[in-house]
Amino acid sequence: MADPKGFLTTGREGPTRRPVDIRIRDWREVYEPFPTETLEKQAGRCMDCGIPFCHNGCPLGNLIPEWNDLVWRGDWRLASERLHATNNFPEFTGRLCPAPCETACVLGINQDPVSIKQVEVEIVDAAWDEGWITPQPAPRQSGRTIAVIGSGPAGLAAAQQLARAGHTVAVFERADRVGGLLRYGIPEFKMEKRHLDRRLAQMQAEGVKFRAGVDVGTDVTGTDLRKRYDAVVLSVGATQWRDLPVPGRELAGVHQAMEFLPGANRVQEGDLDVAPIDVAGKHVVIIGGGDTGADCLGTSHRQGAASVTQLEIMPMPPESRPKGQPWPTYPMSYKVTSAHEEGGERVYAVNTQRFVDDGNGRVRALEIVEVEFKDGRFEPVPGSERELPADYVFLAMGFTGPERGPLLEQLGVELDERGNIVRDRSYMSTVPGVFVAGDAGRGQSLIVWAIAEGRSAAAGVDTWLSGSTTLPAPIPPTARPLVV
Repeated sequence: MADPKGFLTTGREGPTRRPVDIRIRDWREVYEPFPTETLEKQAGRCMDCGIPFCHNGCPLGNLIPEWNDLVWRGDWRLASERLHATNNFPEFTGRLCPAPCETACVLGINQDPVSIKQVEVEIVDAAWDEGWITPQPAPRQSGRTIAVIGSGPAGLAAAQQLARAGHTVAVFERADRVGGLLRYGIPEFKMEKRHLDRRLAQMQAEGVKFRAGVDVGTDVTGTDLRKRYDAVVLSVGATQWRDLPVPGRELAGVHQAMEFLPGANRVQEGDLDVAPIDVAGKHVVIIGGGDTGADCLGTSHRQGAASVTQLEIMPMPPESRPKGQPWPTYPMSYKVTSAHEEGGERVYAVNTQRFVDDGNGRVRALEIVEVEFKDGRFEPVPGSERELPADYVFLAMGFTGPERGPLLEQLGVELDERGNIVRDRSYMSTVPGVFVAGDAGRGQSLIVWAIAEGRSAAAGVDTWLSGSTTLPAPIPPTARPLVV
């Protein structure tokens, strides 16, 4: 274990966010550097708890007590090795994961949990700075070829694992750059793209081939891919966004979140001087209270919106863990992200009834109503209707599964009742040789689940091609059925 008395003598401490009035003027990450000595003390809070429930809380099965102990002892290089033993991209998860490991921390039963996520990101950042992270090409090639469709975290994890197993891997991405939502969905202030770019460079040095700007199903058919490759991994994500079919939805100024965020990211990539949707000086309303809504919120602040209001149909969650969500489950409690700290208003328990036309085919307001949850449904509160002014409205209400289109039809895969691609315990779809990883099969979920499924799917592919595998599977194919 780490410091035997650390959890008694040291309180939880996290990184300091840069001042709001400074950080909203740029797009750099919001956190100040974290002192090494302070971090080592934070790692020392990890207990010798006998059964580390943080392992169960983390879909990747990260060896959290081990690298906490190593950091506390100052052995950062070995800590990096233990961290990478279970996670291909800890610089992604350390910035983007909501840390279910921390809510499962045993110390969290009656104290503040260990700052696991901060220890994780500091380890990997130090490893990059020290040059400890290098390409790991396979010692020999198998002669087998694999196409990975989609370059989000699931696809990248599967590709890297399979390349290290000696297979020839090509990753296809329909956007002009590789990275999926990591590239064009996650704002720069949450994760600067240099972290993504240097990991992609490592993968290229390991032999992974990237094919950006190729829309599989249109530019090349799924049938052709099956003929050219020994196996196909579908990691296309759950990008079918949930819409809001109310009167006025067709008005100008009403957009999906993923019509807004990519343009802002392209400005940071240097492709554009001004985003196609720029809300400077405008009144913005965001419908949806999750992470995507918070991304729209922080982006709106940086573009200089006059006001931002975020709507959520659910009631305001409690600030502490609800009684119905006991430790070690992940609680639905009130959270203040960096974007919320920067401003804007959050309105709970309301529903949008219609978008109001300004007379020229553009939105000028929303008609909203307060709601109560009764008999399994949200019921409007009589007399609570009101208008909320809006120049732009962004729909951030989640996603319903992979996009329907020619690719899935050409491959002939089956979908379940939720619209996700059916797969078995080895991550293979109903079509032999076509595997599924991440949100395309699981539904909209967390980045840690995506990476874990990418690693596990890679083990399934390797077993199917080679008869056995030495690749680790965080979610073993025999653990449980994945079709839900």
